[in-house]
Amino acid sequence: MFTGIEHTAIASADPERLGQWYVDHLGFTVNYKSSSTLFVKAPDGSMIEIITAEGPRVQQTAKAPGLRHLAIGVDDFDAACQRLAAQGVEFFEPPKEVKGNQLVFFNDADGNIVHLIHRTNPI
Repeated sequence: MFTGIEHTAIASADPERLGQWYVDHLGFTVNYKSSSTLFVKAPDGSMIEIITAEGPRVQQTAKAPGLRHLAIGVDDFDAACQRLAAQGVEFFEPPKEVKGNQLVFFNDADGNIVHLIHRTNPI
């Protein structure tokens, strides 16, 4: 019956710019575009819908109510971190290992928190 999360949505003042950030930095592709909506798709098929925002942005913090972050799985954590760093992405703190999992946090082009993760043993 229920099969999983097909996509999540982010409201952006500039959906095309944010979508292109996901293409350039995380290897997504644009798979749908209209005058007010843009869908980008990850290599595993998961998607982000980026819609035009209404009103000013509020600052996102790690434990504010609502969605905390968007976690992106990778198969080569070190290479992914090196690529992002070479593209000017600033990590909140250096990449680390926690209980066998490699992880790092950073902001996308709009300031949304993104979590890069490689799990040694999937949960």
